[in-house]
Amino acid sequence: MIKPDILSILQNKIKRITMDDSTNILVGPITLPVNLDGETVTFKWYSWLKATDEELQGGDSKEATELLISRLSSMNLAEGQQSSVLVYGDFADSEEALIRMHSICHTGDIFGSKRCDCGFQLRQSMKMIAQHGSGALFYLANHEGRGIGLFSKAMAYILQEEGYDTVEANLELGFADDSRDYRDAISVLQHLRSKPVTLITNNPKKMEALKAAGMNTGKRIPLWGDVSVFNEKYLRTKVARSGHLEAVPDADFFEGRVAK
Repeated sequence: MIKPDILSILQNKIKRITMDDSTNILVGPITLPVNLDGETVTFKWYSWLKATDEELQGGDSKEATELLISRLSSMNLAEGQQSSVLVYGDFADSEEALIRMHSICHTGDIFGSKRCDCGFQLRQSMKMIAQHGSGALFYLANHEGRGIGLFSKAMAYILQEEGYDTVEANLELGFADDSRDYRDAISVLQHLRSKPVTLITNNPKKMEALKAAGMNTGKRIPLWGDVSVFNEKYLRTKVARSGHLEAVPDADFFEGRVAK
C-alpha cells in the first residue's frame, strides 16, 4: 500500500503523453543546479519512460500513479536506459527558445573522449541555452553510437581503429548508418512548448524530424568545435557522408578554428 503523502507528492509530478501508438510517462520538473565552468546554473530536469504495459498507459489519475509506484521496483529500469531533458528559463512561454537533441555518448560525455566532439557539444549547448535565457537540452539515452548501443559501439570503434570510418563501421556490423528515432523526444517537447524553437545542431535529419512532427523550427545554430587530430576523420565523415551542415572541411577548420 502506497502511503497517501508519497502518492500526493508524486502524482502532481507525473504526466502521461499519449502518441498514436504509445504513451510516455513524464516525471518532473525537478530543480537541478549544475556546475558550468565553476558557475552554478539552475535547470529544471525531467525524465520519461515509454509505457509498454497497457495498464500503465491510463490517465494521470491517482490510481494510475499508485500502480506505477507499486511496480517501479520490479521494472528493472537500471537494465535499460531512460532519456531526460534539462529545461532552462521560461521554456513554455518565452518568444524564443533554444533546444538541443543530444544523443548520449558514454565515452565522450562521461570520460571526455577526444575521438568525437560529443562532450564538447553537450557542455557548450548547455552554456548556450543558459546564456540565451530559455531552452531545453534533451538527453537521448537510446541513441548511443547513432542508435546501435554501447557494446556495438565498442565493436565499431575496433573497426575504426583498423581504418573504417564511422559510417562504414556501422554498416559492416549490420546496422544502418543512423538508426536514431526522435519521436519520443519530440512528443515531450510538444508537451513542454508549442511556440517556435531554434535547434542547436549540425545534423539536418534532426531538423527534418522536428518539421515532420509539425514543430515550427525555422532557425538552426551550428555547433562545431573541439577539433583535434583524434577526431578529424570522424568530423570529416560527418560532413562528407552523413550530410552535416556548415562545417568547412579544410585545413583552417581542422586546425581548430570553427567555421563561421
